[in-house]
Order: sequence, then C-alpha cells, then structure tokens
Amino acid sequence: MQTLIQLQLFSLHVGWLAVAAGVVSGTVTGALFLRENWLGGYGSHPRRLLRLGHISFFGLGFLNLAYAGTVALVSFPPKSAWCIALCLAAGAVTMPICCLLCAWKKAMGGWFVIPVGTLFVALALILRGWPHS
Repeated sequence: MQTLIQLQLFSLHVGWLAVAAGVVSGTVTGALFLRENWLGGYGSHPRRLLRLGHISFFGLGFLNLAYAGTVALVSFPPKSAWCIALCLAAGAVTMPICCLLCAWKKAMGGWFVIPVGTLFVALALILRGWPHS
C-alpha cells in the first residue's frame, strides 16, 4: 500500500511540476509573441517547436496526473507500475527539451526518439496490464 501511495505522489509531483513549467514557459514566450518577426515569424520552425514544447509540458503533465489516478483503480504489477511512472516522467522531461533543442538546431530532431520511446513503453505497459473482460 505504501508503494502505491509513493507512486501516486511521484506522478502527482511530476504532473504538477510539468504544468507549472508550462505556465512559466508560456509566460516567457508569451512576453515575446507580439513581436511579429520573433524567431522568424509565427510559422517559422523555431517558433513552432517552442510552442510544441510549451504545450507538451501541459499535455504530458496531465498524462502524469491521469496516471496517478489510474494506478489507484487498475492493479498493475508493482514493477510495471513504477516503470510506467518513470517512463511518463521521462517523457514529460525530455519532450520539451527535445523541442527546445530542435528549435535551436533542426538536426537535433533525431533526439525525439527518447521521449517518444519512453511514452510508447509507458502506453504499451498500460495496455498490457489493463484488465481484460
């Protein structure tokens, strides 16, 4: 029981920290968005990637929050439950970093395999451990 509570608290912390990072990153980029040609204009590659990174903080933060509730209702094996939590946390951290790196240098796009891979593993473990009727 203690492990489940620790896992939920971990996922809640990651989720709310990611949401907070989304607010901060949105505030920083939002302060500059009125400059029409900032980073090459609205449709430029760097600006699109920064927006994606900002939104990924929220989306992956919410995914971690959703998992904190899901793990209380679905009996995943303890090792799988922690692996899912760690993969979701890794995705929440590495996706915005990859967006920032790719905005800086387009050639860094290959690094997206890290967050996408961790999120894929988390989803595969969730679906594998989901109760089947």
